[in-house]
Amino acid sequence: MTHEILINVTPQETRVAMLEQGVVQELHIERASARGLVGNICLGRVARVLPGMQSAFVEIGLERAAFLHIADIWEHRQNGHGEHKLIERILTEGQTLLVQVIKDPIGTKGARLSTQLSLAGRLLVYLPQDSHIGISQRIEDEQERESLRGRLQMLLPEGLAGGFIIRTMAEAASEREMQTDIAYLTKLWSDLTERANEVPAPTLLYQDLNLAQRVLRDMTTDETARVLVDSRETYVRMHDFAGEYTPALTERIQHYSGERPLFDLHGVEDEIERALARRVNLKSGGYLIFDQTEAMTTIDVNTGGFVGGRSFDETIFKTNLEAAQVIARQLRMRNLGGIIIIDFIDMENPDHRSAVLAELGKALERTARGSPSTDSRSSAWSR
Repeated sequence: MTHEILINVTPQETRVAMLEQGVVQELHIERASARGLVGNICLGRVARVLPGMQSAFVEIGLERAAFLHIADIWEHRQNGHGEHKLIERILTEGQTLLVQVIKDPIGTKGARLSTQLSLAGRLLVYLPQDSHIGISQRIEDEQERESLRGRLQMLLPEGLAGGFIIRTMAEAASEREMQTDIAYLTKLWSDLTERANEVPAPTLLYQDLNLAQRVLRDMTTDETARVLVDSRETYVRMHDFAGEYTPALTERIQHYSGERPLFDLHGVEDEIERALARRVNLKSGGYLIFDQTEAMTTIDVNTGGFVGGRSFDETIFKTNLEAAQVIARQLRMRNLGGIIIIDFIDMENPDHRSAVLAELGKALERTARGSPSTDSRSSAWSR
């Protein structure tokens, strides 16, 4: 099913809505003040080596020097002979090195760094210093894991250095999509290392993509009809990014310049307000109640005014089926994770129970494609 993506940009935040048949399926928000540094890759300069702490302070262009511990140094981690190489034998003051931020600065503490670098794509994570192919632990079937490993190995260009981690979304990906990801990541690394040879330390070489760019990397597929963005500046940046890394998408990126707000024009504001309320009405007349605590989210399914079935059992069954589909969409829109308890209406017919759980599974699988998934432990309970 084709979909379109709308991007609303203000100085304070960027909002992205994915629509299928005019209905919001996903909503993502990124506030300008909340963007962290994790994932950034810098050409750093060692400011001070501390042998007593087996750590070093590294200048990366921030107000406060960043912290690098011996355990996060790639050369140390690769020492497989049982020898503990000391940090003073690896680093010297004034030395330049490529580092990646793995933890944002907090209070008086500077950012934490690693020299083990990685670049994330939609389907793969590229490890330029490694040589093995890893697979997401969330892909549990051993046969599927071996199949994915074999598919990737066949697609890798001969002589390509580095290793990869296969992400969960690669399970449903085509060979062309995997090839696109390989090309994107290797070009990104090539551009990064080329720039590292041309600039002085400290310099930021790579910043994790902003939300608008992640749309092109993570959300657009062959089924994306268009990407409509209401900021001319963001449109130009997205178009340039696509032209360099995902050229097949350039024609689908369009600038919206109308006077009426983009989200209002497509009814997204009203849809968001309705969808994110505590009570979510179902088309059948039933409704859902969402309650969140720090420990879990509970979802209560109710028949409401729905009396459309041939019998009471049929009414309950149809309400639960519709609820399963809407719940999957709601989990994605609300970006819910952790423990999720779904309290379906009690069904005496075991076939009905199996059908509702199967529908929930299919709906969750559908909504997991095309967007970064959230780790969660979900269970469906029927009262």
